[in-house]
Amino acid sequence: MRVMVFGMMDESKAGAMEPTPEMLEGFAAMDRFTEELVEAGVFIAAAGLKPSAESKRIVTDGVSRTVIDGPFAEARELVVGFSIWEVKDMDEAMAWAQRSPLMGPGVMEIRPFYEAADLADYVTPEDLAAPRDGERGRLGVA
Repeated sequence: MRVMVFGMMDESKAGAMEPTPEMLEGFAAMDRFTEELVEAGVFIAAAGLKPSAESKRIVTDGVSRTVIDGPFAEARELVVGFSIWEVKDMDEAMAWAQRSPLMGPGVMEIRPFYEAADLADYVTPEDLAAPRDGERGRLGVA
């Protein structure tokens, strides 16, 4: 099963990216942890995200779209990074997450991806059996 691991922090703490000794050690610890994930065959992808001041949102009411520039005043916790892991089950995902280095106060959320079998009620058996070649099928069932 594939899961996405979201790292979330309070925006006021997430924006402080000063290269302090603690921050540098945190990045080094995360790099070591990522290497463990790679060696175990769990790691698929990961990235950190810039603060919401550099972000945009598109809000839709179902008919039209409105673009909103960051920062987002109403946001308390923002996604500051993500990882995608291939694990045998949620218990394995939780075991890896428990070993993840602490990068300050925040929240980790682990959510499973929809797999092809989860969509059996929505697509034909032929569509489920069709291989997804190229970039489109690399990370998901879309």
